[in-house]
Amino acid sequence: MSHDGTVPPSPGLPRHSTISQVAVHTPSGRQTGEEIEDDIRARNPGIRLIPGLLRQMYGFEERRVAPAGTWPSDLAAVAGRRALDRAGLGPDAVDLLVFASASEDVEEPATAHIVAHKLGVTAPVFDVQNACNGVLNAVEVADALIRTGRYDRVLITTGELGSALSRLPARHQDELAALLPAYTLGDLGAALLLEASDHPGVLGATFHANSAGWRAATVTNPYFTPRFGAQSARFDSHALAASFTGMEGAAFDALHAIGRTTGDIHLCCVHQASVPFTHAILEALGVPAERAVSTFPRYGNVATATLPLQLAEAERRGMLRPGDLVALFGLASGASFGMLLMAWHPSGTPKPPAQRTREHTTSLVP
Repeated sequence: MSHDGTVPPSPGLPRHSTISQVAVHTPSGRQTGEEIEDDIRARNPGIRLIPGLLRQMYGFEERRVAPAGTWPSDLAAVAGRRALDRAGLGPDAVDLLVFASASEDVEEPATAHIVAHKLGVTAPVFDVQNACNGVLNAVEVADALIRTGRYDRVLITTGELGSALSRLPARHQDELAALLPAYTLGDLGAALLLEASDHPGVLGATFHANSAGWRAATVTNPYFTPRFGAQSARFDSHALAASFTGMEGAAFDALHAIGRTTGDIHLCCVHQASVPFTHAILEALGVPAERAVSTFPRYGNVATATLPLQLAEAERRGMLRPGDLVALFGLASGASFGMLLMAWHPSGTPKPPAQRTREHTTSLVP
């Protein structure tokens, strides 16, 4: 189907979507926790900072840092090109391009236009933004559009330049405390390719919000700062964690509704804001650590790119096989929670789930 969306789906055939490709672009620059702490002291004279604090508090070791002059669209475009190349597709094969990032090139137009221009994509585009849950929400939207026959192939891209927040000043210890989690933010590009399929890939999802918790983590808009004063980033880790209380129950309910439990999951990808936070989420879900991929210590918090990064790492390590059941758990400031369940089909022409274990013998989606 062309990307104008005018051709309806074939009558009588079930229509599903599947994530057929995942790709990441990792900048070559590295910055250790100790180097970040040295930079904080140099930029903010008079600030007292305990050596090794980022490791002690968050389990942070290092992050990737993009070269000077890099834009979020640059990171997203490289990852997007890689996903298309892996699928053997050109830019004209994309029916819709979505940019879903907490970082953006400009306030207007949508950064998706810039990514599309760099890729040579002429399809419709738009941005999706919901803090660290942007990519998960973009998958939700793309799945719905593919299921209704509007598009056949959607390229979701993201480019995070979280390290830029490290340049914000900390004039006193209280400001440093409010900004401290931002120093663990890293840079990364990622892309997911969703395609129409006769076999279920995306099996189900649930999304919830506790919008009363929005004050727990804020980054001001540089164009509109009167309400908060100067441009700033403020994170209250305790308040943010508390705003997610009870949301894990929604995940259990969603799994139960389609006849699954966390014990059926081969790979669990969770948003990783720190090592203790990741451990707490896995424990609350009842998922063993060996069914997850730890990325935070080496990459830091890469916001919307966190879930695609874990998928790519799991694939690289041989942890995923066709038909494996994968759960993506997104948690974002606001607060919002999302859980998406999928069968892993790492190709453009997915096949029915392999009968590796008993739970793969039947489809989850009627």
